[in-house]
Amino acid sequence: MAQASVLIVGASISGPMVAYWFARSGANITVIERFPKLRPGGQNVDIRTVGVTVMRKIPGMEEDVRSKTINLESIQLVRSNGKPIATMKTTGDPEQQSLVSEFEIFRDDLSQTLYDLTIAHENVKYVFGEQISALYHKEDHKGVTVEFKNGKLPTTEYDLVVACDGTNSKTRALGFNCGVSDHVVPINAWAAYFSVEKDYLAGKNLGQMHTAIGGRAMACGPNTTSGNRVTAMAIFPRKDTSAMALFREAQKSGEDVLKKYVAQHYQGVGWKIPEILEEMMTSDNFYASEWAQVKVPKLYNGRVVLVGDAGYAAGPTGGGTSLAMAGAYVLAGEICEHKGDIETGLEAYEQRMKPIIADLQKIPPGVPGILAPQTQWGIWLRNAILIIVTWSSGAFGWVSKLFASSFGKNKYGLPDYKWEM
Repeated sequence: MAQASVLIVGASISGPMVAYWFARSGANITVIERFPKLRPGGQNVDIRTVGVTVMRKIPGMEEDVRSKTINLESIQLVRSNGKPIATMKTTGDPEQQSLVSEFEIFRDDLSQTLYDLTIAHENVKYVFGEQISALYHKEDHKGVTVEFKNGKLPTTEYDLVVACDGTNSKTRALGFNCGVSDHVVPINAWAAYFSVEKDYLAGKNLGQMHTAIGGRAMACGPNTTSGNRVTAMAIFPRKDTSAMALFREAQKSGEDVLKKYVAQHYQGVGWKIPEILEEMMTSDNFYASEWAQVKVPKLYNGRVVLVGDAGYAAGPTGGGTSLAMAGAYVLAGEICEHKGDIETGLEAYEQRMKPIIADLQKIPPGVPGILAPQTQWGIWLRNAILIIVTWSSGAFGWVSKLFASSFGKNKYGLPDYKWEM
């Protein structure tokens, strides 16, 4: 098995992470990505808990991440006139993170870091602008034959196919004989991400967020170049199962329609939002997605295995990036640990990941509704609680413990694997 062949689908965070660990085992790795290059833009993501543990197992990664972190001093909740309601600061200790992470980095910067760690490796090949069109399990489940859509790769048999292509994974659908939306658990919320040229923070190294009735919130933070990156969030009551229908329809209709839908949803909201929405309409790195969790009965079927959001999207818990990093490490590690027996390695991967997934998929009380309450009374109550919390370090410490993803220490006991297949 020294030259086992591994196909990884998706070149965002999960894919290059899987490639890095399998490359250490001597496997031949192909990473395909349906977009023509690494996707630019995106929201800031946090590396926490088990993600910090895995990061520190990769020489030089923590230093590189620190050089690219946003280093926000705080996040402010502001009124429509811009005056702060409450300010949440970092703890200054990556082992005891608050709601503001010590390792907060833009998604595209983290993807680039992981891509750079693997691109020069002789056993790793990236193929952009390609995707799977068909997938066939061998009768003995000892391999997978894959056909490709765009002809950049020939039909090939792989020892293992790793789905790292997100919540609505097409690879999961093909490999598990299910629908793309099967196993996706809606949260009844969506978010849009885009950049604007104007600096609405006037050079301040902080994030600001304004909320309005109807579960609407918009957050503005610094960008690595100029202007700001913006996240617009819409949170609906969990029992309102029809609330997401308009968003899903707009999403199917293309970016222009989706932008118009987002702008319409925020009509009448104050602060800087009208001006930000005008810039959103011409932003060239806009995208929007539904918040959801993925809960599958098994993480693998034959030689097709799920890593990251494809297998266990965390939704609004803040643990998605760390779960993806852990999953990549454990998958490659357990297969190496069970040298020559991929099936047993896959089972060991699932068993070790189950408690980590269960922990980091726990949605804290009041989340995500507390981010953007539905009523004026709800906003007032949330603001009052945050004012008390941020004025009292004792209270803040207690509240942060409600969030399973807030801590940097290794409480899962990940082993140090021997990287041989």
